[in-house]
Amino acid sequence: MEKSKQKQQSSVMEGIYDAKQLGIPKMLILGLQHTFAMFGATVLVPFLTGLSVPTTLFCAGVGTLLFHLITKGKVPAFLGSSFAFLGGILLVAPKLVDPSTGEATLPNTEMLPYACGGIVIAGLVYVAMSLLISAFGIQKVMRFFPPVVTGPIIISIGLILAPSAITNCQSNWILALVALGIVVVCNIWGKGMIKILPILLGVVGSYLVALAMGAVDFQPVQQAQAIGFPVVPSQMAKFSLSACLTIVPISLATMMEHIGDVAAISATTGKNFIRDPGLNRTLLGDGVATSLAGFLGGPANTTYGENTGVLALTKVYDPKVIRIAACFAIVLSFSPKFGALVNTVPAAIIGGISFILYGMISAIGVRNVVENQVDFTNSRNLIIAAVILVSALGFNSIGGLSIPVGNEFTINLSGIAIAAVLGILLNAILPGNDYQFDNVSNTGDSLNFEI
Repeated sequence: MEKSKQKQQSSVMEGIYDAKQLGIPKMLILGLQHTFAMFGATVLVPFLTGLSVPTTLFCAGVGTLLFHLITKGKVPAFLGSSFAFLGGILLVAPKLVDPSTGEATLPNTEMLPYACGGIVIAGLVYVAMSLLISAFGIQKVMRFFPPVVTGPIIISIGLILAPSAITNCQSNWILALVALGIVVVCNIWGKGMIKILPILLGVVGSYLVALAMGAVDFQPVQQAQAIGFPVVPSQMAKFSLSACLTIVPISLATMMEHIGDVAAISATTGKNFIRDPGLNRTLLGDGVATSLAGFLGGPANTTYGENTGVLALTKVYDPKVIRIAACFAIVLSFSPKFGALVNTVPAAIIGGISFILYGMISAIGVRNVVENQVDFTNSRNLIIAAVILVSALGFNSIGGLSIPVGNEFTINLSGIAIAAVLGILLNAILPGNDYQFDNVSNTGDSLNFEI
């Protein structure tokens, strides 16, 4: 009995790649934990844009399952709402003014389907890039994305998300610190399942405290319907040239973010998913999921850093757990009342959980740089990393960069997009790029790159 316990504890410390050894009930709980991790951010995009929350959850679940199908079920990634397309959606379909309050809070139901049409085409750009990689080879493409580029980009993603965590925490620091404290205690001193369920325990524990404090509003739950169909035909995609020209260029930047996300998941799990199943398949899966989401009237999908943070904390890397989370998301999409109940979790709790998850993303970026032995005594590498970090954080602080195209159109680039473009260009232009992507172990699992 004691040996069995020691074996399970050893597996938790080293990483679990087959969650079946934990049993079906524990796998379901782990999947539910991933659902909690993605829920807040996934529903935030439709809240901000006016898109349907049930449609968004449905597209996230189905899109994740499609991604796993296309990537041979190897990559433990969850696809949720992409914030990168937020500006483009609001540019095509700005919120309407509510006459009763005088504030721009009403959804633009007339233009939102056209924004979704642009998202459909943006997803097809991913598909085109996937075909190019398949045609010309991953080695030629990945010379533009060495760890000296992807590492700082991953670091920047976590740092850019950090202010949103603090903003949420400020609404109630007591709840935020309770959630954060439970996560830390469970992960550092917990045993067995307690150690690999820190996020879920953090949410539940702090939620009970919120109930005792009277900080939970159940009114939205009472008003929500018990059962509803997530896809509304009138909200499905429509197409216009102006909407497509506004939204599609964003995909050129988000593809770079995709590579950083896949690199982060690879660094977290210790498996090189860029090589196997291949960046062409991960891009194809992300693109197909995004196009489907746009067609059904949802926001673009993207691989979620929140769930990567959960992987890093729990050390359970089995993609089956992510697929369970996707199924939970689909079920939630048919229950507006239950979705409203989950959404009663106070923002401060989400902030406390995000506090550590977003930090984990940046820490993974640091790990990516260290494990690949990027030489920062080399001025070339130092310049590339410096430009990426300053561009990502600096441009993000001023709302990104708007580039006018003619008299009618404007391309909006986020800080991450600008940083990625500049990092890739500097890596291509500056002399000394001797990065070899294909130098990996025979198993194809380790991230043994040469710099």
